Amino acid sequence: MRKTLIALMFAAALPTVAMAMPQDGGPMGGPLDGPRHAGQMHGMHGKGPYSELDLSREQREQIRKIMGEQMHERKQVVEKYLEKLSPADQKAMKDEMAANHKKAETDVRAVLKPDQQKKFDEIQKKQAERRAEWAEFKAWKAQQPQKAQ
Repeated sequence: MRKTLIALMFAAALPTVAMAMPQDGGPMGGPLDGPRHAGQMHGMHGKGPYSELDLSREQREQIRKIMGEQMHERKQVVEKYLEKLSPADQKAMKDEMAANHKKAETDVRAVLKPDQQKKFDEIQKKQAERRAEWAEFKAWKAQQPQKAQ
């Protein structure tokens, strides 16, 4: 059971981190520049699993679409099994995931130079504001059908 919880935790956390990256920017929101970034799919280490395939723009878009759908399906599977856990286990899993996320942020910040840390803190603040706005919107939207009745 514990191994399943850990696997679910990682499966749920990875798409969240990937989705946090801005669509129009590079790592940490910076511009995509240089010859490596022009048309190459890449991960955190600069090379993705498809970087050596010389993909066309259409192929990259199709692969991005497939990977996005797969990430969405993975999230649905995690949520389906998460619902089967007891409320205490659900809370424990969410708390552990939040703690792991916070630790990763702290570890990343420790690697950065002071000026980068300042920018990182600004990015974190903006993301927290967007999450708060999104939560507020979801709460508002959940109330809309109730008001219509």
